[in-house]
Amino acid sequence: MKTKTFQPGDLVKIHTKSKTWEGHALESHSSEIIFLKLKSGYNIGIREGEILDVKLIEKSKETKKEKVELKKDGKLRNVAMIITGGTISSRLDSKTGGVISTDAEEILNIAPEIKEICNITKIEKPFMKFSEDMSFSDWKKLAETCERLLNDDEIDGIIITHGTDFLHYTASALSFLIKNLNKPIALTYSQRSIDRASTDAALNLICSAKYATSDIAEVALVGHKNTDDEICLAMPGTKVRKMHTSRRDTFKVVSDGPIAEINSDKIKILKTFNARSKNKLELDIKFEEKVALVQIYPGQNPAILDFYEKEGYKGIILEVAGIGQVPTQDAKFNWLPKIKKAIQNGMIICATAQTIYGRLNPNIYSAGRDLEKTGIIFLEDMLSETALIKLGWVLGHKKWDAKEKMLENISNEFNKKSLS
Repeated sequence: MKTKTFQPGDLVKIHTKSKTWEGHALESHSSEIIFLKLKSGYNIGIREGEILDVKLIEKSKETKKEKVELKKDGKLRNVAMIITGGTISSRLDSKTGGVISTDAEEILNIAPEIKEICNITKIEKPFMKFSEDMSFSDWKKLAETCERLLNDDEIDGIIITHGTDFLHYTASALSFLIKNLNKPIALTYSQRSIDRASTDAALNLICSAKYATSDIAEVALVGHKNTDDEICLAMPGTKVRKMHTSRRDTFKVVSDGPIAEINSDKIKILKTFNARSKNKLELDIKFEEKVALVQIYPGQNPAILDFYEKEGYKGIILEVAGIGQVPTQDAKFNWLPKIKKAIQNGMIICATAQTIYGRLNPNIYSAGRDLEKTGIIFLEDMLSETALIKLGWVLGHKKWDAKEKMLENISNEFNKKSLS
């Protein structure tokens, strides 16, 4: 059986004794196995010896890239786009079955409606990474890029395209690293690559353009409100979390409300906001990277705190149980002595809730009051991811009173009364 009548990327139909398969041929590591990318998105391998017949349906075509001209309409506001990577910057490689990075042209061509909303006058790529590979150095570089662009009188707002997995960390980081924000920053994403018919990129980009041209000078994560492809929410950068692995409405506001509701036609303001201004944006990018997020679970050995101390960590966010409890009854798993010792040795330890929704209150149970006596800082309804970012930022300022700053509501990371 000759199967070499096709090349990687070609659409083929393969007949075996048991079944007929149709899909795009992929590069194979073995001369004895043919790999296909099926319409379902799954990859399969078929042994060449099992193949009865192969039919070439369509030869692979090179993707034509339409050059985007950054034209300027004097009636529209000017927006800069920062591309950082992630699924929204990816498309399927028909030869390998994996995804590869796209150009700015491909991202903008998925939502041509943007040119009716704003002028994309600058496109920058400070780095190209999946969000799980980002760290403080990337947040710092992103903040510096925002500072330069937003202090340019010719730029009215920013759209940042980003991977979803750790997008809420970046939204939180920019909320603390940037001071006196003068114009809107919209961080957006796609759960499906832009070459797929089911991509959520188009609406997210259109709504981000609407947000970036609004009068709201806030760091916001802009994404689908629900699974319908009709409406987006602008969500506050310090009160949002990824809640689903693959749904297009994966991001939800926690213990707060969205800033605005947006569709292709209008933006509906839902809460008070910081308005755009002619202020000069400033950065405060001091950051202590030796901070960690630790979730307490049943039977966990509190000696983990000894490890972090030994490694020179300056701060820990502890995700505690309920409204403010840790294990104490079994001497082997009693967290109180270890927490107290670490704090006495200079480590800053803060408590957040594992439950996502709700707030901590150490005064309800004796266990909570005992925990508070160790010197731990209860962070009320602050999200754990936001708390981690804030702790690193606070500890980067050696002269600050860490407890005082962690309890100060700097970027709307606290709500006096939780909404959910």
